[in-house]
Amino acid sequence: MFTKNFIFLLFISLTSNLFSQSPAITSWLQNTTLTGTYYNSGSSTAIGNGELVNCQKVEYSNDYVYVTATGIPSFTTGPFLDGNPSQAQNQNAIYKFPLNPQPNTGVPTNTTMGTIGVFINGTSLFNYADGVAWDNNTNALCGGPGNSPCTGNTEWNRDAIPAEMAGFDCSKGHPANGNYHHHQNPSAFKLDLNVVSTICNLYDADGLYLIDSTQHSPLIGYAYDGYPIYGAYGYKNSDGSGGIARIKSSYQLKNITTRPNGPDVDHVITTTGPNGGQQTLFLGYFKEDYEYIVSNDEDYLDEHNGRICVTPEYPNGTYAYFATVDENWNSAYPYAVNTFYGVYSNALVNSVSEPTTIYTSTVSNELIDINKLNINVFPNPSTDLIAIQIGQLSKINYNIELTNSDGKLIEKKQINAGSTIAYFNTETLYNGIYLIKISHLNGESVIKKVVINR
Repeated sequence: MFTKNFIFLLFISLTSNLFSQSPAITSWLQNTTLTGTYYNSGSSTAIGNGELVNCQKVEYSNDYVYVTATGIPSFTTGPFLDGNPSQAQNQNAIYKFPLNPQPNTGVPTNTTMGTIGVFINGTSLFNYADGVAWDNNTNALCGGPGNSPCTGNTEWNRDAIPAEMAGFDCSKGHPANGNYHHHQNPSAFKLDLNVVSTICNLYDADGLYLIDSTQHSPLIGYAYDGYPIYGAYGYKNSDGSGGIARIKSSYQLKNITTRPNGPDVDHVITTTGPNGGQQTLFLGYFKEDYEYIVSNDEDYLDEHNGRICVTPEYPNGTYAYFATVDENWNSAYPYAVNTFYGVYSNALVNSVSEPTTIYTSTVSNELIDINKLNINVFPNPSTDLIAIQIGQLSKINYNIELTNSDGKLIEKKQINAGSTIAYFNTETLYNGIYLIKISHLNGESVIKKVVINR
């Protein structure tokens, strides 16, 4: 539990952002050259979209940081196999976050549909909702494509994570009118301990970062109230002690078989559209199937889905949200931000209306010990494909070279900031030993040996 000294240090930390370069300024992935890619349904060949990825400008004043972003990630997006006709499109967005966010001491502000936070690659975070609910006048789903408009008598609101699973791409995202977003932890389906979607089998991609149970998850974004969002793992205890633990949601499914003014648990309905047919409204289909249970364990989160704690970027403490997963690394309700802990303001603005300083990222010039990176080359031996994956959140671009044992260059690839993986097709290569060289701009490099044997 918190000590008086910890609370004092937390106060100093929360009020010192005005006098130092805050992580809210330095954590964004900046890019002005690389463009994105997407898949069309039926083809595993990525297509260029010509749109810049990640964030294009970061500027700040004494009180705020402004982030200009397209909303396009560096990993390949799509396809969206539930009939969603949209692709990830340039949002031309400017977001304004307070550098000294303040707790809301009144009634918590509910999250709404649409963007409620921004990941460090400029893509949007949405809450649990998809705009579909149960209309207890008509005893049917209402709202959203293919359903009748809601009459206003809606007490059961659908959870997008289970309901829209068929429409998420490999990176667990999809667009709403071109606004590519995640409702959940932005790590690829294929990397979960229990893989619940096969979308990556044909339309392979990665996410913003890899879950790693051995280290504190990276800072992956900011909520609209200005507080940071972390991945699934953190320090077990709020003061930074206790080792690394999965940080858990305090929401659990209710023990119910009926829903007042709603459908019974496991009620079966018939739906239309690309994924139409018989659909079971199982426990967990609606937001209201969950309840908040207060826990005294420090690795459980509060009703907002966050806690006051020490993190690597905030060594003196901050309030932080966590993107929660279960023991199988599958997304766990309420996923990221349930209600806002801090004073809420819509961070999307039309322009910057005060003098600012442009922040130029220095991460590409930092000395990174590449030998300490968690780099995985697999499968090894290989028959037709080699994957090179960086286990940490990549904040810079890495050059990847495949050479034969004599040093002859065969092919070059790149792992871009905000993505984690690159592939080489080896079907045309002879059996033998090959070398993978991973390097970055400051000259550091590491070489991995791989065997082709088919």
